[in-house]
Amino acid sequence: MADGPIAVRRPQRADARRNFDALLAAARDVFAERGADASLEEIAKRAGVGIGTLYRNFPARQDLFEAVYVEEINQLAAAAEAAASLPPWQALQAWLQRFVAYAVTKRAIIDVLNRDSEMFRSSRATMYAAGEPLMIRAQQAGEVRADASFDDVLRLVSGLTSAAFVDEEQRDRVLHFALDGIRAR
Repeated sequence: MADGPIAVRRPQRADARRNFDALLAAARDVFAERGADASLEEIAKRAGVGIGTLYRNFPARQDLFEAVYVEEINQLAAAAEAAASLPPWQALQAWLQRFVAYAVTKRAIIDVLNRDSEMFRSSRATMYAAGEPLMIRAQQAGEVRADASFDDVLRLVSGLTSAAFVDEEQRDRVLHFALDGIRAR
């Protein structure tokens, strides 16, 4: 489904679902810090579960990569929904700040994802369906340059994630500088 959340197979029992979610959060953080070759044992330990629980939920390493990626896309879609009630510029800016976190995770695992897969195509469609309306609304409100496309802005912000920053404050400042470039004058 291109314009809604992509299904992530979560366990039904509450405790199993908590473990699943903890594994996804830990994997996202560990992959962002250490890359796709990060230790699965470290992910399990950070999630507070045993390695058997990790393998029960994600029998293959690829399953974990894809689940982390899909979860990031679903969070981007949720961020767009949450930001939709904000004024146009603030909504776009809030979504792009969440996009930065997604881009850091994506950069860490992109080489192990199958870019020709249905999951990847659906994820891209979901991301565009979530964020592009915010950009269009900001353009219609005269807040964003008319000559900027959504793809242009995503590439601009994605490029920022390849740089190493001293801390999150510096990253946020640089993002602010970049976004100032797309503001309508």
